Amino acid sequence: MEYRSFGKTDIKVSAIGFGCWEVGGTYGRIDRGQFDRAVHQAIDSGITCFDTAEAYGMGVSEEALAEALGPRRNQVSIVTKFGVGYDDMPGRRDSSRSRVTASVDKSLRRLRTDHIDSYLVHWPDPATPLDETIVALDEIVRQGKVRYIGVSNFRLGQIEECMRLRRIDVVQYAWNMFDRRMQAEIFPYCTREQIGVMAYGSLAYGMLSGTFHRGMQFDENDWRSKGGMLGNLNLFRTLFGPEHFPRNLAAVDELKRLAAKYGKTLPQFALRWILSNPVVSTALVGFRGPAEVTENIGALGWSISDADMAEVDAVLARHQCVTVPPGWLED
Repeated sequence: MEYRSFGKTDIKVSAIGFGCWEVGGTYGRIDRGQFDRAVHQAIDSGITCFDTAEAYGMGVSEEALAEALGPRRNQVSIVTKFGVGYDDMPGRRDSSRSRVTASVDKSLRRLRTDHIDSYLVHWPDPATPLDETIVALDEIVRQGKVRYIGVSNFRLGQIEECMRLRRIDVVQYAWNMFDRRMQAEIFPYCTREQIGVMAYGSLAYGMLSGTFHRGMQFDENDWRSKGGMLGNLNLFRTLFGPEHFPRNLAAVDELKRLAAKYGKTLPQFALRWILSNPVVSTALVGFRGPAEVTENIGALGWSISDADMAEVDAVLARHQCVTVPPGWLED
């Protein structure tokens, strides 16, 4: 396993992290037995970073992770998030002081732990002043409930405002071959300020798994069945939208051949591409079973040539794939 610095924290994280969105219940059917075995296979393989969130099934993902970890909790670093998914709040967002206090205690109980290694605001809450949120997060750090704090999906100006109030240790953003928006402002800022970066959507929500095909039918409870539409989020439209999906699949076919030059699968190649960016501390992947863990570990211990990094760009350009979706991550 390859380990990287997590910003200025004293945590070293595995370059590949275990993402737990899928087990929250919106990615189609997940076999919990397979998930549990994947967690143990991941730990045995050296994966130390596990990412979940309150909003992933409103506690379902956190509980599933705790159950799977069992007595091995102290062998890993847990990242969880709060601030979104509340039906009774405007925009389903709430990062108020009272929410911070209530949510962290609920997450601690669900995760069956006495502390959370990194606690992030999942999405910005325009109704709550940032200073209220940051002061509340600082309080739970001082109480020992949380070791480090961070934000996810914040604009650069919002991160800068947070940093004037208190250091932000970790951030989390979408980053993959099909979405490179963060390279313009966010990543350079994180490099300068030595903020740990977690990349989510590493396999483009399955597009880079190499298993999708024309006429693909997703389960009705799988958000990807909606053609890239998920509320006001601008993360998936240029991946799964009807005009984009066929072009992206054609590009994926070429990328598979490029990966084969290295004797690698497309997921291994796609993860290596992500980890080629030194700003990335860990690339999150959702594992449904132990076999996927074993496969994706194959992204480590080798490199992609500069010529083939350029060829990735050329392949996507030939198929008119959108790699910098217009606008921000939400409307």
